[in-house]
Amino acid sequence: MPLNAIILAAGEGTRMKSSRAKVLHEMLGKPLVWWPVNAARQAGAERIVVVVGNDADDVRAVFADDPDVMCVEQTERLGTGHAVRVARDALGEFAGPTVVLYGDTPLMRPETITALVDETRAHHNACTVLTMLPPDPTGYGRIKRDAKGQVTAIVEHKDCTPAEQAEIRECNSGIYCFCGGRLTANIDKIGNDNAQGEYYLTDMVGIYREMGEPVSAIACDDYSELLGVNSRIELASATRIMQQRINTRLMAEGVSMLDPTLVWVGPEVKVGPDTELLPMTMLWGTTSIGSGCVVGPNSRLTDTRVADGCTVDETVAIEAELEEGVSCGPRAYLRPGTHMLEGSKAGTHVEIKKSTIGRGSKVPHLSYIGDTLMGEGVNIGAGSITCNYDGINKHPTVIGDGVFIGSDTMMVAPVRIGDGAVVGAASCITRDVPAGALGVERSEQRTVEGFAEQHRQKLLERKRAKDQQRGSM
Repeated sequence: MPLNAIILAAGEGTRMKSSRAKVLHEMLGKPLVWWPVNAARQAGAERIVVVVGNDADDVRAVFADDPDVMCVEQTERLGTGHAVRVARDALGEFAGPTVVLYGDTPLMRPETITALVDETRAHHNACTVLTMLPPDPTGYGRIKRDAKGQVTAIVEHKDCTPAEQAEIRECNSGIYCFCGGRLTANIDKIGNDNAQGEYYLTDMVGIYREMGEPVSAIACDDYSELLGVNSRIELASATRIMQQRINTRLMAEGVSMLDPTLVWVGPEVKVGPDTELLPMTMLWGTTSIGSGCVVGPNSRLTDTRVADGCTVDETVAIEAELEEGVSCGPRAYLRPGTHMLEGSKAGTHVEIKKSTIGRGSKVPHLSYIGDTLMGEGVNIGAGSITCNYDGINKHPTVIGDGVFIGSDTMMVAPVRIGDGAVVGAASCITRDVPAGALGVERSEQRTVEGFAEQHRQKLLERKRAKDQQRGSM
C-alpha cells in the first residue's frame, strides 16, 4: 500500500514573536514546513497532506506548484487528534501506512521515517511510536510500558503525576506511523477529558491497547532529529545542525571549505567536486555549482547555475547563468536574466541585468549593463553604462563582436554598435555606430591660462571679507 504523510502545521508559534506563522520562518532558505514535507517525499510518501491554520493562505502558497501536496484547514485548534480528524474528513480514508509529522520539526531524516514505516509493516501495527531520550524530558509526553516492555499509553507532561515526571525518561517525539485504515476507523474515539480540553493523538495508543491492536515503539538514535522550533533561538540551533549535515555531506563528496561553520548551503543546491566554498558564502534555492570553481568569500547565489572552472568572488547573483571559466567580482551584482558565456568577466563593482555577455567579453570595472546582447571579445571601459530605461519602458542595446568601448561611455538605448567598432571615452552614444567605425561624442575642450591662480585669489578675498564682517558684529 502507498505511504501517506500528514504534516501538522496549523499552530501560531507565539514564542517566535512574529507576525508570520512559525512554520513560514526559513531555515537555510526554505520555510520550516518544507523540510518535513521533503523528508516524507524522500521516504516514499505518495500522498502528503499539510494541515494548515494560522496564515493558512501563506502556508498553502509554499506548495502552490507542488502536485503531491494537499492542504486542508483546521479552523479550530483543538489538538493533534482533531487535526488528523480534519485531514480524514477532508480526504476520506487513509489507505496504507500513514505517518504523522510536524511543520516545526525540520530535522527529521527520511531514513528515520522509513524505519518507522518498516516497523509498522513488519508487525502489522495499528500504531508505531517514535520515542526519544532527551537530556531534559520536561514538557514531553512520557511513554508508559508494562512489565513485558510493551507500550501501554502515552501521558502528556501536564497530565503526569510528579512521580511519573521524575521516573519516566523515555519520551514521545509526537511522530507516529499508523495503519491508515484503522486510523480512519478509530480516530473519532479520541476524547478531550484532559487538562487542556484538547483531543490528543497520543490517546490512540491507549485506545488501541484496549482494543487489543498491536502497538510498538522504536527509538530515534539521534535526538537532534526531533528538536522542534518554537523560538528564534531554537531556529538558529536547528539551522546550525542542518548546516553541519549538509556541509559534511558536501565535503565527503569532494567540496573544500576553509571554515564549514561560515558556509550556508540550501538543501536543493548541488556542488561539484574540487570546488572550494570560502567563508561567508550562501548558496540558496536551486543553485548549482560545477567542479573546479572558487566561490566566495562574501558571495550569495540564488537559483543560479555556475559551470566548471568559474571564480565567483564577493558576488551576489540571482537567477543568473555562468558558463565555463567565467570570472565575477569582487563586488559584482548579477541580476535575473544575466547569462555570461564561456570565459567572460564581470569585474569590480559591476552590475549586470537581463543581459548576455559574449564569449571572452569583459566588463571589468564600475559599469552597469542592462537589457544588452553583447557579442564575443568585447571590452567595456571603466564607468560605462547602458541607459536602458527612459522612465516608462526598457530598451535594448546590441553590441557586436570585437567592440571596444572607452571608459565613461553612456549608450542610450535603443542603440546598436556594430562588429569591430570603437567608441571613444566619455561619449554619450545616442545613435547606432556602424561596424568598424569610430563613435565619439564630446564637447570641445577649453583651456583658460592662469585661471587657477586668479580663482584662488578670488576665494581668499571672499574669505577675508567674511572674516571682517564677523569681527565688526
